[in-house]
Amino acid sequence: MNKRASRTLAWLHALRLAFPPVVTLVLVVLTEWIARGSLTVDTLTQYIFPHAEAYLLAWALLFLIWLMVDWLTRFAPLATLIAAILGCVPAAVDFYTLQLRGEPFLPWDLAQVSEAAGVASAAGIHIQTSMVVSIVIILLLLVASFFLYRGRKKLNWKPRVLGAAASAAAVCGLLFGVFLQPAVTQAIGILPDAWMQDRYYRYYGVTTSFLTNLTNLEISKPDDYSEDAVNEILDDTAAAGNYQTAPLYPASYGAVTPAGETEQSPTIIYVMDESYWDVSELEQYGFAFDTDVSANLHRLQETSASGRAYSPSFGGGTCDVEFEALTGYSVSYLPNGSKPYQQHVTRPMFSLPNYLKTQGYQTAAVHCFWAKYWSRDTAYPNLGLDTFLSLEKMTHVNKVRRHYWTSGLVTDDSMADQIIQQYESMKASSDAPVFLHAVTMQNHTNYNKDNYPDDQRVKVLNAPSGISRSTLGALEDFATGIRDADAMLGRLTDYFSQVDESVILVFWGDHYNPIDSNYDVFTKSGYASDSSADPRLHQTTLLMWSNYSQQPVDLGTIAAYDISPVMMNIYGLKQPLYFQYLNRQLQVAYRTNTRGTVMNRDGTTTQEPTALQQQWSANHWLLQYDLMFGKGYVLSRMGMEGLEAAPTGK
Repeated sequence: MNKRASRTLAWLHALRLAFPPVVTLVLVVLTEWIARGSLTVDTLTQYIFPHAEAYLLAWALLFLIWLMVDWLTRFAPLATLIAAILGCVPAAVDFYTLQLRGEPFLPWDLAQVSEAAGVASAAGIHIQTSMVVSIVIILLLLVASFFLYRGRKKLNWKPRVLGAAASAAAVCGLLFGVFLQPAVTQAIGILPDAWMQDRYYRYYGVTTSFLTNLTNLEISKPDDYSEDAVNEILDDTAAAGNYQTAPLYPASYGAVTPAGETEQSPTIIYVMDESYWDVSELEQYGFAFDTDVSANLHRLQETSASGRAYSPSFGGGTCDVEFEALTGYSVSYLPNGSKPYQQHVTRPMFSLPNYLKTQGYQTAAVHCFWAKYWSRDTAYPNLGLDTFLSLEKMTHVNKVRRHYWTSGLVTDDSMADQIIQQYESMKASSDAPVFLHAVTMQNHTNYNKDNYPDDQRVKVLNAPSGISRSTLGALEDFATGIRDADAMLGRLTDYFSQVDESVILVFWGDHYNPIDSNYDVFTKSGYASDSSADPRLHQTTLLMWSNYSQQPVDLGTIAAYDISPVMMNIYGLKQPLYFQYLNRQLQVAYRTNTRGTVMNRDGTTTQEPTALQQQWSANHWLLQYDLMFGKGYVLSRMGMEGLEAAPTGK
């Protein structure tokens, strides 16, 4: 062999050695480009480079998978294709789920990938430029690998099996020894983020974030869980109801109305409004709008119970808030990042709707998005919501905000129509009292001034300095949604004030969002900090109105999981024993204990609960575990043995 041929072979060998690490590094870059929709210098400097260890882990995984497939098949294009699929397909799914619900692709979403794809198609979300370019690049890499490795020396089965086995062992070691070991990942700088999974993914990338979230699937039984431990808590709760104590809310209808004279079977309407909070609060921080965006809210607060609901979510996770409000369960006790509707509400369990059914109620839900999203179509029946009117079944609804959502989002005004029509349908079919739960969509993130025509959009007249025009436009979009939500609130209370029966309406927002791509609205005005864990950014507006009581009540701030217990307390309704416990906890221990933040009874917050607060929290989890995963001892005490108990957790 001459020198020229020898040099050519040496170069070919070097290229073959370099190809696997280089091509998998390219795939990591493409993965992040697809997931984020763009890959700018700021993205690299703010997110990727400061957390390089997470991306090196992702690269190492794809590299080892490439080697494993190549050793096994000796066909480099197949190894390249499989590595590309494992990296880029989850990234594309992540991009779409972020657009649809504000949260990234999580391990438990695997149970409904096909449904999510259908929702994405129906919502008008199309293939992105990053995806098209990535496909082209991957095709080029496949062609390059074919020609580069063509004519490679064949091996018999023994070295191929040994090489594949060694690569597979390395993959397993990386998965089970690093990705699935929180102590290891935290030691190298990959820190859990209890508040925002989308931020976690921005920091650590799709692959590493997805795999480390697999550790969040396990439910551990409380150490002291037993029938005796449950009964001790319930006995104490029941005994407390037998002696006179100061009312939780002394000015409430339930407190001032003699026992036995309170309405016991009113219609109960829940409306959880997407991203709702009273944005007119910003007028105390240097902003001015061209209209009173919360006129109805402010009027109703004078004759209703009002305050704030402490949300477990920020920027997404609507179903977490909804789950807390309907059940009295705290998502803070569940694995970080898990979604109860998808993972845990898989069979009938205690909830407000299921309890009300034992009191003779008929139940329904109305939500103007696809039934399968967040697995509501399976979760709602298990929570006792017998009828579900979802977007697929809605007719004659108006839609707005088509800048991001090309098919549009159903307006809150149309949702008022749907709620009233559903209520009238239920009353026409049965004399039983009604529980109706509604969730809106109009004001879903993302925000951009182009979502509304100029003549329909609320205008910002004044603002603190330093806020960009883009952010002000996003704020105008958001404020327009708040104005329309307020109009819906006015329509509903006007309608239900005229019906010939007692009605309670509970209206609140699920969570705050960033407005535009930053926190400038909050930080430059002094409204809140730039931390998604700031308690200020978790206290959404809450109103409890009825057509038979004019008692103004200051609710203060209560946890989202206390919405149902407090509603029953202030209107003097018969409470299940579990809700009695939560109301005592609110009166004795704290206003909320959510995602590591405890709000004391005086409204101050801390991350270091007292011994008393820790005990109340431990008891809360013990009861919740029993109802969600345990033997159902609490159900027996509440006379609800008919509900099927979930299997015992670990």
